Amino acid sequence: MNTVVTSEKIHLPAGAVLKLLGNWQDYQKMVSVLGDRAIPRIKYRQGEILLMAPLPEHGRDVSLVADVAKVLLDHLNLRYDSFTPITMSLPEVSGIEPDFCFYIENWQSVVGKSQIDWQNEPPPDLAIEIDVTSYTNINDYLVYKVPEVWLLRNKQLLIYRLQGENYTLSESSYFPNIPEIVQQCFRIAREETTSEAIRWLRNFLVSTQK
Repeated sequence: MNTVVTSEKIHLPAGAVLKLLGNWQDYQKMVSVLGDRAIPRIKYRQGEILLMAPLPEHGRDVSLVADVAKVLLDHLNLRYDSFTPITMSLPEVSGIEPDFCFYIENWQSVVGKSQIDWQNEPPPDLAIEIDVTSYTNINDYLVYKVPEVWLLRNKQLLIYRLQGENYTLSESSYFPNIPEIVQQCFRIAREETTSEAIRWLRNFLVSTQK
């Protein structure tokens, strides 16, 4: 199926990534054309617009990693709010769409809100990105100062934490050994089902308390 990008229609075949030159106004027009559709994904960096149509495995991987995060947060008895899909934008500077994000320490700042003012309100404490098509750049999150970003690439979970003005590979501030846990969940999901992976995780967490 061919790529189509017009003023009335945007369509990309699964797995396609398209980079276009454009300004903030061009980005806003494309966002308007897409409306509430989750596909294709759209991103704005200064001077360029990126479009990406996820592969089928993308959604499955997002769901599993997000479910793992929820189980771990519940295990730690941490209050949180989560969002997907969500668009983060700073006019003339950036527009990105994390696959999933969590407000944990700053949950009170978003309770009951239908919109978030990205210029004046806290960013998510944790963002999750699944990178199947090399569409993601960790530095896209710098302008928002998201404290922690999980990037799944080639089924390997990379944990980035904001240190000063840069992201560095690190351990999660919330969960120890999370990359190993996610790998085990993916193995179980691949051999059985995602429900079995989450069931294993809950049992594993109970066993660590004994």
